[in-house]
Order: sequence, then structure tokens, then C-alpha cells
Amino acid sequence: MAAPDTIRILLCDDHHVLRAGLKALLENEEDFVVVGEASTGEEAIERCELLRPDVVVMDLSMPGMGGLEATRQIAKDGRSRVLVLTMHAEDEYLLAVLEAGGSGYVRKTSADEDLISAIRTVARDEVFLYPNAAKLLLQGFRVKKEEQANDPLKKLTERERDVMAMTAEGFSSSEIGEKLFISPKTVDTYRSRIMEKLGLTHRSELVRYALNAGLLKPEKD
Repeated sequence: MAAPDTIRILLCDDHHVLRAGLKALLENEEDFVVVGEASTGEEAIERCELLRPDVVVMDLSMPGMGGLEATRQIAKDGRSRVLVLTMHAEDEYLLAVLEAGGSGYVRKTSADEDLISAIRTVARDEVFLYPNAAKLLLQGFRVKKEEQANDPLKKLTERERDVMAMTAEGFSSSEIGEKLFISPKTVDTYRSRIMEKLGLTHRSELVRYALNAGLLKPEKD
């Protein structure tokens, strides 16, 4: 029987050889266990309902429903975090993945370097993004010029907005704490307050909300 802190993983890809390689890679980690596999979007949803994994590693290009719609349905349920692993370039699908409820994006070409840390990141209900992700996201989300009078963001303090923006940029609680000179525990407290004020449940929702609200600002040259 798996230990309580074991991360339960479902592998979803239509290539058997790739799944076998990923399974061998992941099960070298003491805290990982691959509880199942799927080769279509429909199978991914069925296995999620049956196995209730902590993390679903999802390929976008699968027969049938496909990975993006499967991600949307799995994320809607809220029990499992979805980490997309794909050959597609980030600028093609990153926004779509986050909008569908995905918690991260890993390129297959760098899976041997990034997949393990990405799985641990999303298992903590954080979002895994590459350093250039914020710039890509800014190309799809535009800062709103006019705020509505009932804008929920007005409920947030300036510090809460800072925490929300840094979360959307992919910083961990420890990294945010260092930048704001507060403890990681205090960062988590701020984040909990933010989610309560905005009526959010998962950290991935908080990231999408921050992006839609235009809290990310373009970097100055």
C-alpha cells in the first residue's frame, strides 16, 4: 500500500512506448506511483473517476476526445491536477491549457529534466510554468483599461494583489516570501484570503483569474 504522502499519477498518452518510458522514469522516485494509464481522452476521464489520481500527466494529441477537452472535464471535477506533456510549442496551447483548468505545461523534449519537479509542483496545488510563460501569456491577455464598479479585485489589498500576481508568474510561496520579506506561511495565508474573497477553490483558478484581470505587467526593457 502506498504511503500517505505518495503522489498517485495517471499517464495519458496514445503511445505505449512513451508511457512505458515515463512510467519507468517516474517510479524511480520513492514518492511516486503510477496508478494507471490511458490512451484516449475518454479513457483518461474514466480512469480518473475510478482511480482518483493526484496528478494526471496528459498529452494533448490523442484520438477521440483529445487531451484538451479531457483536461477541461477532469479539472472541473476538482479531484486531480492535470499536467500537460506535449510536443506542441507553448505559444500554441499554453493559454488554452490554463483556461481548460490545467495546472502546468511540460514539453516532451525536456521531460527528462522537468517532469519530476513539475509533478511535485502541481501536486502541491501550485502551477508549473516555464520562465518565459508570463511573456507568452501577456500576448493573449490584455490589461483592462476600465474597471467595473463591482470589480471583485477591489476587495484585495495591495499586498494581496502582489501575492496574486507573483503566483500567476509561477513563483513558489518561498520565492514570494523572499521578494516581499514575509514568511512562506504568511504568503499561504494571503493566498487563502485572496481565494476566499474571489470565491476560488484551486490555485490554478487563481492564476487564470490574475491573468484575466491583467495583474501581470509587461517587463520593462
